[in-house]
Amino acid sequence: MNKLLEVDNLVKHFHQVQAVNGVSFAIQRGSCFGLLGPNGAGKTTTVEMLEGIIQPTSGSIRYKGEPTGATFRQEAGIMFQETSLQEFIRVGETLELFSRLYTHTRPLDELIERCALAEFLDRDVRRLSGGQRQRLLLAIALVNDPQIVFLDEPTTGLDPQARRNFWQLVNDIKQEQKTLVLTTHYMEEAYELCDEIAIMDHGRIIAQGSPRALLKKHFDHSVICLPAQDVPASLDLDPQLNLRRANGQVEILSDDINLTIRQLMAQQVPLTHLQIRSRTLEDLFLELTGRALRS
Repeated sequence: MNKLLEVDNLVKHFHQVQAVNGVSFAIQRGSCFGLLGPNGAGKTTTVEMLEGIIQPTSGSIRYKGEPTGATFRQEAGIMFQETSLQEFIRVGETLELFSRLYTHTRPLDELIERCALAEFLDRDVRRLSGGQRQRLLLAIALVNDPQIVFLDEPTTGLDPQARRNFWQLVNDIKQEQKTLVLTTHYMEEAYELCDEIAIMDHGRIIAQGSPRALLKKHFDHSVICLPAQDVPASLDLDPQLNLRRANGQVEILSDDINLTIRQLMAQQVPLTHLQIRSRTLEDLFLELTGRALRS
């Protein structure tokens, strides 16, 4: 793969606030690149600069080796987190409306089939369910047959089934060698869809790589989970157990599961409800960005 979009030392100031502070990365053609971060990390500002919605204070963005311009605008598709659609028109009319905004478009029949919209073409856009609306917005983002597609929090508010159905649509698009840029708060979604992720905090990238490579780099242990009521408080101070309590659960980080279980049995901790899991992208996200709530 070769570089489709290159970002070099991107900076954005809003009055006295430095929202983005020297961000650099490259997005490979045909890959899905995920941009993650807590509220206020700068990811939304970064994506809006990539999309051309706002201009950077300094730094450069290059598409196919050239500064972004008319070619980029014709070859980019954007699915915003929130989009206001024209009211009192039907789904089919909405697709026709957006298709007339571009010189090159994808056949609407293909989009309708790809995004499973055939049953709803005559439905007023105001009467769509959350999943149906997201599929329509994805079809709009694909109407110009883009080379690069921006998906900003595309599954926020969807139920688990609708979310997984949407993931399948995204994976189908990846099979067409489209390049995707995804922002999401769902770590499972990032793990499922992204070839590479960048985690931002305080305007900078603090970790970057494939999800599996990042987990391998930062973690070499598993997590033992038990109900909090099964673990006596006296074990909280045991130096041999890396133990944390949260949300009615006790999590023990262990690089030797057999040894840890023997230690628990020696303390007569019931193991009926014991669970063992590998570290996840959510664990990594919290490890790097902290657990405190942010406004």
